[in-house]
Amino acid sequence: MALTSIASSLGAGSGIDIPKLVDDLAAASREPKVTRLSTLAQQNQARISAVSQARSNLEGFADSLAQMVSDGTLRSTPTVSDESVISATTRAGINADSFSATVVVDQLARAQTAYSAVVADKTAAIGTGTMTLSVGGTDHVITIDSTNNSLEGLAKAINASGSGVLASIVSDTGGSRIVLKGATGAANSFTLTADAGADPALAAFGYGAGGGMTLGQSATDAQFTIDGVAYSRSSNIVDDVIPGMSLTLKKASPGQEVDVGASRPLDMIRQTVKDFVDVYNQLKKSITDAAAMSGDTRGLRELEGQLRGMMSQTLTSSGTYTTLADIGIYTNKDGLLAVDQTRLETALTTDAGAVEALFNPPRDGAHTDVSDPGIAGVLDALRDKAVGTGGVIDRVTRTLDAKSKDLADQLDKVNEREDAYRARLEKKYSTLDAKLAAFKATQAYLEQQIQMWNNQNSNN
Repeated sequence: MALTSIASSLGAGSGIDIPKLVDDLAAASREPKVTRLSTLAQQNQARISAVSQARSNLEGFADSLAQMVSDGTLRSTPTVSDESVISATTRAGINADSFSATVVVDQLARAQTAYSAVVADKTAAIGTGTMTLSVGGTDHVITIDSTNNSLEGLAKAINASGSGVLASIVSDTGGSRIVLKGATGAANSFTLTADAGADPALAAFGYGAGGGMTLGQSATDAQFTIDGVAYSRSSNIVDDVIPGMSLTLKKASPGQEVDVGASRPLDMIRQTVKDFVDVYNQLKKSITDAAAMSGDTRGLRELEGQLRGMMSQTLTSSGTYTTLADIGIYTNKDGLLAVDQTRLETALTTDAGAVEALFNPPRDGAHTDVSDPGIAGVLDALRDKAVGTGGVIDRVTRTLDAKSKDLADQLDKVNEREDAYRARLEKKYSTLDAKLAAFKATQAYLEQQIQMWNNQNSNN
């Protein structure tokens, strides 16, 4: 008989409620074990959630600070008196408190251009042979043969030469022209000449001695002065003269003085200090809550110690203030950060550049990621170490995940054992029920015989 059939018929012979008895005995064995493992699993999941929240807060904190630094939110911004002549952008390192300059743009850097006469059919043959494209004293061989014997073929060959000269086919009245354009700067001027033995027709597409192309404009260097000091550059983008600032020369205006300066975003720095403290405290609380749980999350106290260490860690070697504590950020009695506003304002008044450098450190030969990591760099390093392989969050997470799997396996085994135990109970009490039924049948038979004997004796 199947166990389900046995279960459904339990008690039928004995009159005892054996199904309920089996249910009660099985539940008495199963429920304490399942409840204990389920409670442990819920506690472990709470730890996993707490660690996950701490990791999310840490990564979000690091990413938001890094983004503010990279997009220039905390960086001093340039001021230009005439942006039709010059535009400017700043990088880390400019001293906005003392920086000012007067710029005069005498000449822009230009690229040489040359163009051919109009050709009716840009795919028609132009002649074969080799040509020499000379750029800044470096020669490049341009080969025209049966595979590329056309204006289009010549343009493709020039563009594939690696010379830095760009060849374009431009539609014009009556057909097409080839237009050549080099890089800006006098050193990038070029010539294109047909070599000896080439078809004479190729000379029409050369520029230089005997070439038929026309000069559009000559290659020139940018000529400008900064505070009376003359400079020459091959590009109109100048980022190697003023530390921390890149200038774009837009228009030649000889004799016109353009004032360039920088302003520091003091209100943004104040707001960033406040935001830093608020987000730090949120992160600190999430880590503290996770670490306070019994069990494997206690390893997060290591991360708490690293966060506390940020307050006294040197963030920059530039200026008067080198740590967060120097500008009035301190740990209160609750272990959270707070800001001494008086001290912060004093720091901004005394050396705002040093305060800015804590968040947006300078970058030059003397100031590197190692010597001047800035708060974003320190937080990035802390984050990467914590979540990286073997880091505190990685270790705690892997331990909790392993425990979660172990508890699930234990629960599966408990259910398997308890199912087997219930099956044994059903079988055991099925046998007992059958025996009790047999005893009851024997009892009924004996009672019937005794009654018959008693009746017989009474009649006698």
